[in-house]
Amino acid sequence: MAHKTNVVAMLLAGGQGSRLYVLTGEMAKPAVPFGGKYRIIDFPLSNCTNSGIDTVGVLTQYQPLILNEYIGTGESWDLDRKNGGAHVLAPYQAKKGARWYEGTANAIYQNIQFLNRYDSEHVLILSGDHIYKMDYSKMLAHHVEADADITIAVIDVPMAEASRFGIMSYDKNFRIFDFAEKPKEPKSNHASMGVYMFKKDVLVRMLEEDDADPKSEKDFGKNIIPKMLAEGMRVFAYQFDGYWKDVGTLKSLWEANMDLLGVDPVFSLYDNSWKIYSGNDAYPPALLLTEDGSVTDSLVTEGDIISGKIVHSVIGEGVTIGKGAVVENSVVFRGAVIGEGTKLSYAIIDENVTIGKDCVIGDAKSSPDRIALIGRNTVIADGTSIESGSVTEAE
Repeated sequence: MAHKTNVVAMLLAGGQGSRLYVLTGEMAKPAVPFGGKYRIIDFPLSNCTNSGIDTVGVLTQYQPLILNEYIGTGESWDLDRKNGGAHVLAPYQAKKGARWYEGTANAIYQNIQFLNRYDSEHVLILSGDHIYKMDYSKMLAHHVEADADITIAVIDVPMAEASRFGIMSYDKNFRIFDFAEKPKEPKSNHASMGVYMFKKDVLVRMLEEDDADPKSEKDFGKNIIPKMLAEGMRVFAYQFDGYWKDVGTLKSLWEANMDLLGVDPVFSLYDNSWKIYSGNDAYPPALLLTEDGSVTDSLVTEGDIISGKIVHSVIGEGVTIGKGAVVENSVVFRGAVIGEGTKLSYAIIDENVTIGKDCVIGDAKSSPDRIALIGRNTVIADGTSIESGSVTEAE
């Protein structure tokens, strides 16, 4: 007997994130660290938990090991359930042979068997690489009230950036009458967030028809949504007015981390009414050492040992910052060691990097457009200088 649940969520988490360079060399983009102690995927998973959605399929493909280990049984997000819970879904060998996921729609199609395990009326499809807090239950209520076949979460973006997104136009009742995926000349600034609420029976039919079409690119934005509009189906928008950030580039990842800082941050991690859960290990409290150690307008995390100066930066778990070191306008991932006297400016330092003494990484006069990036497990010798905008990785 199928488990009864109103909504099953399908979380697309197999993206490579090539614009993040060496940060995604050994992991999928949703597994990239964020905000000191989190990973990007913590945000949609926490949104599901906080929205009362207890059944989540996490679709992995590119470099899945770290992400699979991180999600585990789903316990960290209260998704370790006998019925429902979190399930990692990778491409598999079926009777018709093995197939990689060929697009966003095909990824869901290959897991229709998982969907059919649950007696649900609706399916929520999510991207695993955005930073935001959203109550999906409000979107569901809007979807049901409109009797929509699909509801698309929408956020308004600057017109100069609109061509990067799926763009739509809709009437006063939020019914969509035009949709274009990454148009060269956008007609509006209403951008798709990559969050879709479907009637389950409609979704299954559309996916089956799409898979049978040899000309389809197997993509929701390019194929499924335009076809639904062409067939006169009920396609609606759900307007979202909160914080939402696509962190697919070094600049946007850096900016999103900086948005966590300040007395009144643009995006707060300290909202007790909408907690962000994490699967990371617990470390002892951060430790501030020496009279010269100081932290200003920054986020530090459990297990940090700080003997230097930190200004307007985000520091991950278990980081050591040596005496006389200065870290400013930078993001340092967990387990990194910053040597004595080293200067870090406009840099992103990946996990378990070791930087020697008296190094200069980046430039205080640089900008978010020229981030110095050091890849995972890299060791930097004493006295090394690394220019802004450069990428350094382990040999």
